Amino acid sequence: MPYPAVAVPSAEAGPLAGLRLAVKDLFAVAGYRTSWGCPTKLAMSEAESGTAPAVQALLDAGANFVGKTHTDELAWALYGLNAHFGAPINPAAPDRIPGGSSSGSAAAVAAGLADIGIGTDTGGSVRAPASFCGLWGIRPTHGRASLAGCMELAASFDTAGLFARDAGTLERAAAVLLGPDVADAPAEPRWLMPVDMVARLGPEQRAIYDASFGSLVAEPVSVYPDGGAEALYDGFRVLQSCDAKRSILPFIDATGMPLAAGLDERVAFARGLTEADEAAANAVREPFAAAMDAILGADGVLLAPVVHDAPFRRDAGRAVFDAFRHEAMKLLAVAGMARLPQVVFPAGTLDGAPFGLSLIGPRGSDRRLLEIAGRFFRR
Repeated sequence: MPYPAVAVPSAEAGPLAGLRLAVKDLFAVAGYRTSWGCPTKLAMSEAESGTAPAVQALLDAGANFVGKTHTDELAWALYGLNAHFGAPINPAAPDRIPGGSSSGSAAAVAAGLADIGIGTDTGGSVRAPASFCGLWGIRPTHGRASLAGCMELAASFDTAGLFARDAGTLERAAAVLLGPDVADAPAEPRWLMPVDMVARLGPEQRAIYDASFGSLVAEPVSVYPDGGAEALYDGFRVLQSCDAKRSILPFIDATGMPLAAGLDERVAFARGLTEADEAAANAVREPFAAAMDAILGADGVLLAPVVHDAPFRRDAGRAVFDAFRHEAMKLLAVAGMARLPQVVFPAGTLDGAPFGLSLIGPRGSDRRLLEIAGRFFRR
């Protein structure tokens, strides 16, 4: 974001000394305004007097702040195409979308402008850009990292996540942001293959999946609830929108801000939801989360797709724009609805664009999951 440069102090020594940090423009950074990707919010914003604790922890560990980065408006989208401030270039595939809403942090890391990017992931806003830009990324266990001083979109899903170009840097940054895991777990993972998630991949995507995971002995499991992927996605969509109805719609109504295409549809959907709709969606979420806990136990690791395909072209037709998110969310909703950590890593390319894969682990196993991913899938 083109803000006037302001000095942001960081520790001279620490585990992240010498690494450059890009910060999604949802987090407060002292001396900088915060836009939330929204010109109305930017016009109202004064320079922040303090820094969000998640960002401050990285600075205190020696990371050097290099700038605040673009986000989809109000973080309520998946593609990284902000109608007001523009879309960052995907350095790994310049003709493709970068993914969002943490688009700028992902693009900055992929371009080598930063070594660590901090973003947020509500429905996939770290995981999709990581896959699309050929990066390592993590969506932590829900509630693991502080979101004080950060815009709230959907409190029951929001997480603070990280990007890096390699496993080692991501592990170092996560150690600072997340602290130690809650409990020890067996050193060796019990591999699980989610057959119903994998079935959503096409032949080319499945070939990359098999090349990455095929040598592992994995127990086949089914993860979707009754009603399948559609029921899980519908539940996510309702619950996220109910959260946003409480957090974001009051700001939209108070300011009378114009609604860009896409955002207007999501706002209209949220307005129409009722308490009964929310209760019905929670009746999907809670049994699903309990079932996922039972499948994973203390040592299970799900060999999971991130999204169903590589990023589409920036000049794709409206039909692609409308359909891609719905298919992607049927995979992304698994970790989000179950409040689980998910680590993304580069796995291959499709027609010249990155395609990532991931590991999903038990709640609270974030650091162990990163260690496993780095040990088995570091390239």
